[in-house]
Amino acid sequence: MNDFNEVEQKVAESLLQIKAIKLQPKSPFTWASGWRSPIYCDNRVTLSHPAIRTYIRQKLSQRIQEEFGSVEMISGVATAGIPQGVLVAQDLGLPFTYVRSSAKDHGRQNLIEGEVVSGQRVVVIEDLVSTGKSSLIAVKALREAGCNVVGLISIFTYGFEEAVKNFTEAKCPLFSLCTYDSLIKVAVDKSYVLESEVDMLEQWRKDPANWEPHV
Repeated sequence: MNDFNEVEQKVAESLLQIKAIKLQPKSPFTWASGWRSPIYCDNRVTLSHPAIRTYIRQKLSQRIQEEFGSVEMISGVATAGIPQGVLVAQDLGLPFTYVRSSAKDHGRQNLIEGEVVSGQRVVVIEDLVSTGKSSLIAVKALREAGCNVVGLISIFTYGFEEAVKNFTEAKCPLFSLCTYDSLIKVAVDKSYVLESEVDMLEQWRKDPANWEPHV
C-alpha cells in the first residue's frame, strides 16, 4: 500500500467516523450500475458536520492553489459537487458555475449554470470519482463553452484503472484529498475492517464489475 500523508489520513478518518463511507466486505452493497461493492460513499454527509466540512473546504482550496496556481473560476459537477464547489469558490473569492448532468428541457436549456467567460482557467470540483465518466462529461462541456479546464479535484477516489485511463485520455489532471489505498489502511488501523478482509477489498478495486464477496 502506498504511503499517505496527514491530509489523506485525516480525511479518511473523518469519512469513516461520520459514515460518509461504509465498508461491508462480507455484506456488500449493490450500486445503481449493478456492481456489487464492499464500499459505499456519500460525501454529502460531510456537509452536516461543520468541522469536517471546513477542513475539507480548506484542504481543497489549498490543493488547488498548490497544483494549479492562478485559477479564475470554480465549477461543480451536479449534484454532489455543487455545495463543495460553492464552499471552495467562496474560500478563494472566485466565480462559481455548475454543470448539469443534462441540459434543461425548458427555458434557456442550459447545461452550464452561471456566467462563463471564454479562456477562463477553471478547476472542476467533484465529491467522488469512480470511473470518471460523469466528471469528464462536465469537463468536456466547460471546454466546449470556451473554458480552459486545468484539472479536477475530488474529496475521494476509488483509484480505478479505468478512471486513470479516462482522465489521461481527456488530458485532465486529477487530484483527490483521499485515495482508496489510504482509506483501507486507516480502516484497518482503526478497526473498521479486519486485516483478513483487506485482500477482498483490494480484489474489488482491481475488477469491480465482476467482484463477488468470499463466502
